Amino acid sequence: MRFLLTSHGSTGDIFPVIRLGRALLEAGHDVRFATVSLFQKDVEKAGLKFVKLPPDWDQNAFSEAMRELTKSKNPVDLLKIIYSEADPFLDEIIEILRRELLTADAFVSNYVFGNLCRLARQLEVPCAVTTFAHNAVPSLYNPPIPLPRSFIIPSILTKRINRFLWTVADKYVSWNLNQVIGDSLNRNEIGEVESYLINPADKVLVTVSPSLFEPKELWDDRFSFTGYLRWQAPEDPATQESLEKFCEGDKVPVLTFGSVTFENTRKIMRRFLKNWPAGKKIIIQSGWAQLAIERSTTNIFTIDRISHDQLFKFASVVIHHGGAGTTASVLFAGVPHIVVPHFGDQKFFGNEVKRLGVGVSLRLSKWPEDLPRAVRKVERSKKRLKKAAELARTLANENGSERAVKELEQLVLDKEKAQ
Repeated sequence: MRFLLTSHGSTGDIFPVIRLGRALLEAGHDVRFATVSLFQKDVEKAGLKFVKLPPDWDQNAFSEAMRELTKSKNPVDLLKIIYSEADPFLDEIIEILRRELLTADAFVSNYVFGNLCRLARQLEVPCAVTTFAHNAVPSLYNPPIPLPRSFIIPSILTKRINRFLWTVADKYVSWNLNQVIGDSLNRNEIGEVESYLINPADKVLVTVSPSLFEPKELWDDRFSFTGYLRWQAPEDPATQESLEKFCEGDKVPVLTFGSVTFENTRKIMRRFLKNWPAGKKIIIQSGWAQLAIERSTTNIFTIDRISHDQLFKFASVVIHHGGAGTTASVLFAGVPHIVVPHFGDQKFFGNEVKRLGVGVSLRLSKWPEDLPRAVRKVERSKKRLKKAAELARTLANENGSERAVKELEQLVLDKEKAQ
């Protein structure tokens, strides 16, 4: 079978799709991955065929775009900013994907640009979207936004009311996206977004743990909780040696904000350094924000790109932004979390970490001052450490990529039968 995959965004948006592509390749299928040139080496290292999509930005340009996202007021505003950034390149993206779809048996997009599935449907190619944010998955048991505690819904009406609320939310999100890209979609004869949340594709692969997050009843059979799709950079022996030397056999806190970037990085890190306990070791992954310490100190080890699985082996606790991919990596590592949400779904994942009993959240505005106390609290919590190890054992028994491959193979077979 011939699969065309596409995804835009940061590492957290690209790497899960690379894992899916690699799993499809190992199952004997032909796989092309259409994305930006920034990730070409990662795609090709995985053995996938690379198809170049615009924009042809370097790391600095993507970091600048990420800073714009931190200004979003809510998830819908975030999507509008993303689509505004993409709109100048949409004509070319659609042209390339339309050409590539002519020789594809199935099309897979990440959910942020799930409306591209309209192009696949137009060409009668079965399509799927992957989503790693299960709060965006319609559920009869949960409303699209948290309701006030005083708003008590009688259990007999819960499903009916939630169905109505999700239907309204779907129309609201779709309408907002059409205000940004509707003209571009119509110009390319695709048609405006009709259903962003409820019916974005023939299949929706929810790439989070079914054991931890799947609701009692799915919206319909289009939605499938497969388990995580995880792709890691190769482990580096030299880095391993340096980390072992720094840690001296102990576990230490690890700070990483992944691909999040923000204003005034130097000032924020000065506040961190002012409040961090003297002599207390910590590993800082610089990430896209280029977190850095301005003066040398023996208790702080700064590192750039590294496999999460390699880095988190040294962690007593991981301080992170609540990105979907980073949250998954910490869960797999069996380590407690301290989440500092910046924007988008990150607050949701911070709440999920607390619900699961494996960590705490800090306010973004005060995290450098509040972090030392939070680290002491979490490191001393045997209950959180025990729970984190328990969840890691649960995740070790899941195989998200295998299940996702089976779902996509069945999608193609069902289409062939229907013809």
